[in-house]
Amino acid sequence: MDSFILAAVIAAGFVLLTGPFFIPELHKLKFGQSIREEGPASHQAKSGTPTMGGIMIILGITIATLVAAPFSTEIMLALFIMLGHFVLGFLDDYIKVVKKRNLGLKAKQKMLGQIIIAVVTMFIGTRMLGIDTTVWVPVLDSHINIGAGYYALLLFVMVGTSNAVNLTDGLDGLASGTVAIAASSYAVVCTLLGHSDLAIFATAIAAACVGFLRFNAHPAKVFMGDTGSLALGGAMAALGILTHTEVLLALIGLVFVCEALSVIIQVASFKSTGKRVFRMSPIHHHFELGGWSEWKVVFVFWTVGLLASIAALELL
Repeated sequence: MDSFILAAVIAAGFVLLTGPFFIPELHKLKFGQSIREEGPASHQAKSGTPTMGGIMIILGITIATLVAAPFSTEIMLALFIMLGHFVLGFLDDYIKVVKKRNLGLKAKQKMLGQIIIAVVTMFIGTRMLGIDTTVWVPVLDSHINIGAGYYALLLFVMVGTSNAVNLTDGLDGLASGTVAIAASSYAVVCTLLGHSDLAIFATAIAAACVGFLRFNAHPAKVFMGDTGSLALGGAMAALGILTHTEVLLALIGLVFVCEALSVIIQVASFKSTGKRVFRMSPIHHHFELGGWSEWKVVFVFWTVGLLASIAALELL
């Protein structure tokens, strides 16, 4: 238990202590967020708010994990997955903010990076951690061997989760709060399944995100940017893959799944029929344009995330 407390204190403390110094530096460097013109009109007031605050979160998680968790291949692989996505997110933000290229990394470049991370994960996971090609189905409580299809699933989980968390990061406190809830749930999952080292990693993720809310809750003083959201998505994917609870991850991360699905549905509908299903996607903007305040949307999504996590723990 001391390790969990130590991880939480270090992760949250790092973010809380560095924020007052780091955020003004982002202001000086003019690392301000550019707001899309096609987004909700109310968001234009956020233009110029510093981004790349995810640097604080990921450094806090990394330091806390290295100090509090025992050295293991599992922990090193989890950190590799998170930090690999951190590099991709940092490059994306750097290109957008510093180079003034709105689109950042090209989709092919980002996908290539994620494929490389996935391949390394497959190699280490199967060769050194003994991860097999079975998938646990919670409702049936059975393991199904899907053979080589598991490697495609692993890539899908990694790419899908990182991008889904990235899409969720569209309102003040939304991504940081929902990741904190999901990571807290995974701390319990990891403990129950005997992955105590990963439980410490999950605790550090949750604590760093809670600490970040001090600066990211509405009205946000800083955004995490792709630097934070892609890395946190990668971290959640790592927890799902390394505990072999890929299906359970979809329930714990229900908010992320809904955000990603809303974009897929919107694009598919518009391309096939010329009509939109939602007022705007991702789905949090749909509720905003429907008259909900930003805080109400965030609170409701947090609640959905909490209920989904409780349901997942009941299944476990």
